[in-house]
Amino acid sequence: MSNALIQLLVLAGVAVFLVLRLKSTLGTREGFEQKPKMNGQSGPARSRPNLEVVEAGDDPDIADHVDPKSKSGLALAAMKTAEPDFNVTEFLSGARGAYEMLLMAFEDGDKDLLKQFLSGDVYTSFANVIEAREAEGLRIDATFIGVRELKLTAAEFNRTTNEGEVTIKFVAELTSVVRDQAGEIVEGNAEEIKRQKDVWSFARVMGSEDPNWKLVSTGG
Repeated sequence: MSNALIQLLVLAGVAVFLVLRLKSTLGTREGFEQKPKMNGQSGPARSRPNLEVVEAGDDPDIADHVDPKSKSGLALAAMKTAEPDFNVTEFLSGARGAYEMLLMAFEDGDKDLLKQFLSGDVYTSFANVIEAREAEGLRIDATFIGVRELKLTAAEFNRTTNEGEVTIKFVAELTSVVRDQAGEIVEGNAEEIKRQKDVWSFARVMGSEDPNWKLVSTGG
């Protein structure tokens, strides 16, 4: 084999190697890529899809959930200023899990868990219901099916205390029955899935070391 042929094969191998490295770094593009417009040339008019215009300066993380210029949108923006790591979408994801956890803790009568995540007034209200059930010898058997709807309905920010408050509407599905001391069902149907609607408000001092939000009010 001649030296020229050997050099040609080596160069070809290097070229293949470089192409593979570029693909792994930049990825592979598929589908439509707009051709650059040449200066001085014009083409036939093309129809364009209606695209939602997001104004410069709008935070997509806020705009995905509320109008950035609304009272709630401005409150969320202030929360982000006070705590740059705050993310609305991530907060709502955490709120979904917190809702299930707290709702089931209430059904199970787990006051120790509730006390960690409820404000004083809300905890007292929950605890009173749990203690009343226990006094009558009743217990709840519940199974959480899932959250069917979650919507941020309001947000407020106190610039003096740096406390942020976010209100969320939940619509969930679960099964629930009330049993007496003998284990007999006195209310509900274990096979019936019921829909429950709640409006909960969570609050926290933004920028504080405590990462936990607390449930400060409830409604239906």
